[in-house]
Amino acid sequence: MKKRIFMSVLMLSAIVTMAACGGSDTQNSTGSDAKKTTETSSKKEQTNNTDKKSSVETKVDKLMEKMTLEEKVGQLFLARVPEQNQIADIENYHLGGYLLFDRDMEGKGQSDLKQTIASYQAASKTPMFIASDEEGGTVSRLSRNQIVTPAFASPQAIYQKDGWDGITKDIERKAQIFKELGIQLGMFPDADVSTDPQSFIYDRTIGMDAEGTSKYVSLSVEEMKKQKVGSTLKHFPGYGNNRDSHVEIVTDDRPIDELRKNDFVPFEAGIKAGADSIMVSHNIIQAIDGNRPASISKPVHDTIRNELGFKGVIMTDDMDMAGLADFISQDEAGLQALQAGNDLVLSSSYSTQIPYILNAIKKGEYSEQQLDQSLERLLTWKAELGVI
Repeated sequence: MKKRIFMSVLMLSAIVTMAACGGSDTQNSTGSDAKKTTETSSKKEQTNNTDKKSSVETKVDKLMEKMTLEEKVGQLFLARVPEQNQIADIENYHLGGYLLFDRDMEGKGQSDLKQTIASYQAASKTPMFIASDEEGGTVSRLSRNQIVTPAFASPQAIYQKDGWDGITKDIERKAQIFKELGIQLGMFPDADVSTDPQSFIYDRTIGMDAEGTSKYVSLSVEEMKKQKVGSTLKHFPGYGNNRDSHVEIVTDDRPIDELRKNDFVPFEAGIKAGADSIMVSHNIIQAIDGNRPASISKPVHDTIRNELGFKGVIMTDDMDMAGLADFISQDEAGLQALQAGNDLVLSSSYSTQIPYILNAIKKGEYSEQQLDQSLERLLTWKAELGVI
């Protein structure tokens, strides 16, 4: 009897052991299969990204091959919409885009503005960027002209009401309206660090320190990328609490260590998040280049490229602002902006600046190689946003 019991226990132990081994084999097999599936998915994603990149590069290369020198230079201008000859200027100067201001929306509804923008695209050989300053709050062309209701609120107001989730939802709403109208560039987020309510730039910012501003910038850029809206970090290297360069020449006396530890930080966060472009201010930054406004300073642009490692589009602030216009002539400023390293010039003086730049190319003062580098960045951006 004892022997039979012993044999039964022994057989039961063997069965349990075999089941355990079988289960382990199954688990190992399942884990191995899951790992293979993950690796396959990862490889497919990498292949898709490579194919997409290759497709964009091919598209851009073919487009550039067909362009005349005049067409290439014209693409480097995001122009203020002129009061007259809007269609003729697109055709004559081959403009890269139009930047909408209040006068372009006054008295119009959404359908009117949509039709106007469509007429611009129809006239352009190369699809245009259509841009509008839509930071929200005090800087929103669409809100001020009642193209959108309710108005786009400021980042501070949104955050106070709905936190970071509110910032994301606001960008979702903007993206829907932009796509409906035909706008690709909202010209935000504002990456300036400002904590002084008396500062000129404060109301346009998130109103937080470098860490808080960095979070706002990262979140905004990531959501804009998701929504396929072009992002613009502004105004490098950061206004801080300086005066307004819209109305005067402004000199920033802060030491470079302060800029690096404070004002550069949100720009670095935005670049890491995948920002498309950086707008450079007209302030004279003593710690980098005390001789000229940042927008036409090569050392400032070298800082963006070499120190911050940014590979996207660099653009000027509006060339009509006093901080630049009172410093240098518009024609010379347009050329120097490109020589300094800008890819895109925001201007209303393009009708004289473009011929001036074409002449400078002929004289060897601005190289076709640098022109092509800027053009490639711009056309790549257009292709990635689906403009082309």
